[in-house]
Amino acid sequence: MRRRLVLLVAATMCLALLAFVVPLALLLRTVAQDRAVVAAGADAQSLVPLVGTADPATLRFSVEQTAAASRGPVTVFLPDGTVLGTPAPRTPAVQLAANAGVSRNVEQPDGREIVVAVLGRPDGTAVIRAFVPAAEMTRGVTQAWLVLAGLGIALLLLGLLFADRLSRTLIAPITELSAVSHRLSRAELTARARPAGPPELREVAGALNHLAGRIQELLREEREQVADLSHRLRTPLTSLRLEAESLTEPTDAARIAARADALERAVTALISQARRRSDGHAESACEASAVVRDRVAFWTVLAEDTGRSAALDVAADSPLLVRVPADELAAALDALLGNVFAHTPEGTAFTITLAPRAGGGALLTVADDGPGLPSDQVQRGASRGGSTGLGLDIAHRVAQTSGGRISLSASATGGARVMLELGPPSSAPATREPS
Repeated sequence: MRRRLVLLVAATMCLALLAFVVPLALLLRTVAQDRAVVAAGADAQSLVPLVGTADPATLRFSVEQTAAASRGPVTVFLPDGTVLGTPAPRTPAVQLAANAGVSRNVEQPDGREIVVAVLGRPDGTAVIRAFVPAAEMTRGVTQAWLVLAGLGIALLLLGLLFADRLSRTLIAPITELSAVSHRLSRAELTARARPAGPPELREVAGALNHLAGRIQELLREEREQVADLSHRLRTPLTSLRLEAESLTEPTDAARIAARADALERAVTALISQARRRSDGHAESACEASAVVRDRVAFWTVLAEDTGRSAALDVAADSPLLVRVPADELAAALDALLGNVFAHTPEGTAFTITLAPRAGGGALLTVADDGPGLPSDQVQRGASRGGSTGLGLDIAHRVAQTSGGRISLSASATGGARVMLELGPPSSAPATREPS
């Protein structure tokens, strides 16, 4: 846009300068020609009284002085054939003036000839001839044109400089609005645009700030709703814990209490996650190996109760840092493992694999020996298995937030295979996947 504004001003100024400079240049040339012709005509007219009345010696002296002072040749043709001043041939214009007594200006290829007939002499008509060379008619015109061209270029450069400064005052607010919108897209909800520039841009900045404030209000309301939900859930959790304590079997009581504690930790993590996103905090990272081991240990107990075989394969060569908070990675793995338990028969084996990812990050794969995925993939909020349809969507969102993706395929045994590509933290150096 800045370049277009400068080009528009340049085109406008060029047209204006052409419309001004070209007529002025032609006028200067005409003025120079008229000035030379008028000067030569004045020289010729100054000799008319002398040619008519002076004696030959005085006339010769006056003509020679005038010819020496004039910028062009000056010649006097007397009726007896005597030529005074600058020697010159009798041109047709001179002959016509001598015969008919006509004074005139005649255009010649190399200049302009001014002929003045002097009547009243006893011996006949004398003729005064002044000649203006072409160089004299254009003297100073080239320098004037150069001055005009330099002035036009200077004005053009000054106009371009002014246009560039003016375009900056227009582009800077637009660039700031773009930067603020990008910051808002990165969940920096405290970003605000500074109203500047034309009234239209100030109005856009105000609308963008209002939109950001409205988003903050909506997220604050959502955060309060999540907090209210936590308080509502704590009451049944407390009742569940009390029921567990009242059981006679210590093993069952401990297991149910552990499940209640795990549920309470999940609710607390959900609340913390909602608050962190609402506040627009910077991205966080975690070490994927520890999170995966912890969640697999939790699900292994349930796998043993349902007769499932759980296998864990974690690359232990180096820590696997991923651009995902630990609670979100745990939620994604819980969603995938929950799908395995919910959509496969009891006794179905499953495998969890965590390996380095080319370019940094990690590859988390959950494969089972069940019937496999349905022909139509699960969409958010819709599922044919009686669930909410949010499991794969949670995993997909976690992978996408980290800079990776999710892929669904069939396992080696014909079951379902879900692989999450988790990107590395922004500050972590990229690593290569071992061959």
